[in-house]
Amino acid sequence: MLTEIRIEALGAISAATAEFGRGLTVLTGETGTGKTMVVTSLHLLGGARADASRVRSGSARAVVEGRFTTTELGDGVSERVDGILEASGADRDDDGSVIAARSVSKDGPSRAYLGGRSVPAKSLATFTTELLALHGQNDQLRLMRPDEQRGALDRYVDVTGLLAKYRKLRDEWLTARRDLIDRRNRARDLALEADRLQFGLGEIDAVAPEAGEDDALVADIRRLSELDALRDAAQTARAALSGELGDGPSDDAASALDSAAQAKSALSATDDSVLRALGDRLSEALAVIGDVSGELGDYLSELPSDASTLESKLARQGELRNLTRKYAADIDGVLQWAADARQRLSQLDVSEGALAELQKQVDERHDKVVLAAAEVTKARTKASKSLAKAVTTELAGLAMGGAGFSIAVSPLEARADDSAPLTLPDGTAVHAGHDGVDAVEFGFTPHSGSDVLPLAKSASGGELSRVMLALEVVLVASRANSMGTTMVFDEVDAGVGGRAAVQIGKRLARLARTHQVIVVTHLPQVAAYGDVHLVVESGPKSSRVVRLEDDDRVAELARMLAGLGDTDSGRAHARELLAAAQQEHAAP
Repeated sequence: MLTEIRIEALGAISAATAEFGRGLTVLTGETGTGKTMVVTSLHLLGGARADASRVRSGSARAVVEGRFTTTELGDGVSERVDGILEASGADRDDDGSVIAARSVSKDGPSRAYLGGRSVPAKSLATFTTELLALHGQNDQLRLMRPDEQRGALDRYVDVTGLLAKYRKLRDEWLTARRDLIDRRNRARDLALEADRLQFGLGEIDAVAPEAGEDDALVADIRRLSELDALRDAAQTARAALSGELGDGPSDDAASALDSAAQAKSALSATDDSVLRALGDRLSEALAVIGDVSGELGDYLSELPSDASTLESKLARQGELRNLTRKYAADIDGVLQWAADARQRLSQLDVSEGALAELQKQVDERHDKVVLAAAEVTKARTKASKSLAKAVTTELAGLAMGGAGFSIAVSPLEARADDSAPLTLPDGTAVHAGHDGVDAVEFGFTPHSGSDVLPLAKSASGGELSRVMLALEVVLVASRANSMGTTMVFDEVDAGVGGRAAVQIGKRLARLARTHQVIVVTHLPQVAAYGDVHLVVESGPKSSRVVRLEDDDRVAELARMLAGLGDTDSGRAHARELLAAAQQEHAAP
């Protein structure tokens, strides 16, 4: 529920605060005082596009701030609102209410705030959409559009789950269909690409490179190029350490190992602690010398005995370089190219068998989409009769006893150039749109016996206002989880008067028994039904919003009664109108 709104520097309003109560709040005032700015402020909280021209002359920015309570929301709406607040990091006020705000700069972009946090305007709109339902004269015009009519029917029947299933299957079908068409149209190009990939894989598989092999070959070739020098260095070092030259010991060579052993033996034979410690250290040196000597022997045994090994290594390096010249900078890159090529080849099968299998998948998914679409159509068709009957009944209560309202649900026929037509079991080709395959059209006749024509062609402005109100009343009654939301009507009573105006007041009052209703009106018959009456008054410099009580309210109703103003007859008529409305309002 919207409990309060504060407006600064918006249009004719310099600064104003309006407090709203439960039930029906009516907002009245002379033309030009700023009633529209109150509705505009609510639209801004609803995420509407910010118009810098609305900022009051002489002000840098306009600010709109609304306070909402969420304790009376239905379970489904309450859970969604809590999720939105948590995702936005918004905080509730001390009393549990939530403050939403929007500022519009004269020279720059607008800013949105929710629960004390700066948020995108879209996030603010997501929050307020759950709490506010705004209806104005523009909404009446939108009601003439086929997509709005289908949306209204879907609100009544709630096909959310059925549409989600249909959309998922439709996306899968369209994806498979596009793949099939692409393969058929590009069969020649894809076949050439497959040949190129297979040739490359054949070259790579024939060489059978191993990861990092090119780097290892470089090291091996460098070693083989210096074979004699490396052998001499290793043999000399080994002889120096162990006294062995070639395959056996040399009596003429004094080895480092023997010398170190003699030195250790001499030191260990003494009783001097310093010398014995040095002898222990020589034990460590003997172990190292022995290990190095053994490893040098292994190294010498592994060295090739002739230059033929170098030639084979150079030939292998040439094979690898042929691959890196064509496919990647190194062998690891070549191996990755091969893996990618195999993956791509699995998607390039354009054989008759592969295309037939893909066609089978497309057909199966097509049939699933048809069944899902039929479920949506069935639900809409069944609900259309119930909704039409309920709206017709409601119109009778709005002084349109002879009016008739109908809803036609028909296939949305595919265009000649339709990119993805869906074929129904009876052979009809329909457009598989995002919202199903149905065209929904509201029909209306103002008098019994008249032909039913499309709503856009048969309803006047006043009749359209009452149709929208009747439709909204029925839709609200059908949604069990819409409790606690606020409904705003901006001059929904335009173009009507007399007995019809009284009936509109009654319907709004009845709607306000379960919802907070705010209505901007110029009709005293409607204003008399308000539980709270606010008036926008123009002052010397700006307008303000005032709550009326008792005699002030009577005076405002008298003004609205064809400008009777502050006269005895005007006040008497206003009191009579107010008493009748209050008596009607109090009736169960």
